[in-house]
Amino acid sequence: MRMSKALIAILVFAISIPFPVNATEAPATFEITGSGYGHGVGLSQIGARSMALQGDTATTILNYYYKDVAIQAADDSKILRVNVGHLLSTARISTATPDALLHIYVGDIADTQDAVPLAVVPVKSALNFSVLGSTVVPSVVTGKQVMSLPRNRIFTVRWSGTRYLAGAEAVVSLRQSNTTARYRHGQMQFRAVKASTLGYRLEITNSVRLADEYLWGVSEVPSSWPAAALEAQAIASRTYAISKAGIYRSACDCDLYGEISDQKFLGYAKEMEKGWGKFWKAAVTNTAGLTLTQNNLPISAYFSSSTGGLTETALNAWGSERSYTQIVADPGSQDPKLNPNFYTWKRSVTQASVALAFALPDVVSLEVLSKNESGTVAMIRATSSTGVQKSLRGETFRSRTRIPSAYFDLVGVQNAVEPTPTPSP
Repeated sequence: MRMSKALIAILVFAISIPFPVNATEAPATFEITGSGYGHGVGLSQIGARSMALQGDTATTILNYYYKDVAIQAADDSKILRVNVGHLLSTARISTATPDALLHIYVGDIADTQDAVPLAVVPVKSALNFSVLGSTVVPSVVTGKQVMSLPRNRIFTVRWSGTRYLAGAEAVVSLRQSNTTARYRHGQMQFRAVKASTLGYRLEITNSVRLADEYLWGVSEVPSSWPAAALEAQAIASRTYAISKAGIYRSACDCDLYGEISDQKFLGYAKEMEKGWGKFWKAAVTNTAGLTLTQNNLPISAYFSSSTGGLTETALNAWGSERSYTQIVADPGSQDPKLNPNFYTWKRSVTQASVALAFALPDVVSLEVLSKNESGTVAMIRATSSTGVQKSLRGETFRSRTRIPSAYFDLVGVQNAVEPTPTPSP
């Protein structure tokens, strides 16, 4: 039977419209169960603690989690720019140390020793910073009095008792987004940087020496952990920082972020943690300069809190081959005493979060398509109410929905792969 052109056009149009996969509305939440916390690549911090408690050394721990690496001395005297304030509108810096001073300079004066300050700020006064257009506007606040200073694209702030400025050993407080952090070392830059969708925002960096000033403030594991675990973390943290040093990122005006996207940098609070800070500083000192290398080059020493029982490779997690990452057993992560919060976990992820992760208007169903040898989800697929399907790596889904790890299963869903058994308490 011959069909008219009009009828053919109608049929083609009808076929091209995605039909709803079913009459069910998009669920409000998706229930997920899993184990481990973080990407699982490289050093498992809980696993390192477990091995240290069993008597293993830092060298043994590192050689277990990283494949074909050497531990060698390296130059760690570099100055790092660590981002300690990101995408801000305002910030305030002050010191309560008796006889201490703050100096503010126009521009990024780097290590210049003879720079002339724009203003000297005494104790009980503060420097406020805000963004106006593409510039930073500083002002000195003393009680209720505010003295505005000329604006510029970037300013440097120094405080006494550092290698940049003589005088009383000051501790400065940086107030931003309703949080306050303390810093003792280096200097800070306050720069207006254009964000892709927000316009200009304030980026704050703390310039500190990698060997001590930076590492003393890295807060990745509790300082109360066994010495071998602390030393393994110190070597991994030093190596990771060296691998990033000198690779400038304009978005943050930094080499590294001071958050877990790189390493958590707590500053002076970590160094001076009551009763425990001295143990972390000792771990940094005892491993001075030691770095993980492959072919005499520092590796990107990835680490995360814990796993689902096996570590993960960089290739599986991010699609980038790193020959020093491997899949090895990580039983410590499955110990409920060592990892009470994440040896197993359950989460309800909202419809909005899942839809945003897949860039879909809504999601009516999720399906785990495949898993890696490590037990992480390799690919997960979402289907919208109009039948559009999109897939993501499990690690990408984890990152976008902020669930603890990619070692997960979907609850109440018939997956393309069998769910992993729930660990026994």
